[in-house]
Amino acid sequence: MFSRLTRPQALAVCALPVAALLATAVFAPLPFSLTQPGLTADVLGENKGEPVITISGAPTRDTTGELRMTTIEATSPDTEVTLGDVIDAWFSTDKAVMPRDSVYPSGRSTQEIEKYNTEQMKESQDAATEAALNYLDLNDKNIKVTLKLADVGGPSAGLLFSLGIVDKLDSAGADLTGGRTIAGTGTIDAAGKVGAVGGVSLKTQAAKRDGATVFLVPKDECSDAKAELPKGLRLIPVTTLKGAVGALEALESGEGSVPSC
Repeated sequence: MFSRLTRPQALAVCALPVAALLATAVFAPLPFSLTQPGLTADVLGENKGEPVITISGAPTRDTTGELRMTTIEATSPDTEVTLGDVIDAWFSTDKAVMPRDSVYPSGRSTQEIEKYNTEQMKESQDAATEAALNYLDLNDKNIKVTLKLADVGGPSAGLLFSLGIVDKLDSAGADLTGGRTIAGTGTIDAAGKVGAVGGVSLKTQAAKRDGATVFLVPKDECSDAKAELPKGLRLIPVTTLKGAVGALEALESGEGSVPSC
């Protein structure tokens, strides 16, 4: 049949199925989530009218400055993401494309994912409390720490929770913020080890937007944090709670070295 068509006609006929495939690809749902900078919250202050950190059984001190945990916002698990959405996000500095399975556990419903994220947050809070009390050698005292943070799930606020508890309880130490707005991210275990979290390039943007000048980042994610680093935001890599406290104390006192990415 094509032998009876002119070359332009034949090319036009061949292009039809290709165009149809491209159109299908553009509008077909893909296994990705679109993410962007999310909210930040000062763990030394209040969230929705309630203190983020409440401590009983030990004296606490007034703190200055802010310790802001950071988040990313992602499209919901059941949101359809098309090729057009992905291309648009690739050309935007305040959006990122991530495999859906890296954002949400695969094979779970929206309700199951919400429950999972809530459980992850609770486990993170328990580990953060234990890490802070271990660091201060207060784990054998009758101290109760309550952590409340509305509308946030997952474990990535662990480091900032621990720092907030240390700042409120360590009456002998220096003020960790020095009056600055310090933000950061990182999981933490009971031994005080800081772990990677993902999405740090978006979290640095959220931190800068909300007034931070310093950002604590898990050391393994330094390169990701530098990729879209906002101007005027200083990165401090950390691997442990002890190291994070030491870096902030050195930053405040001007004595000793402060690590950098």
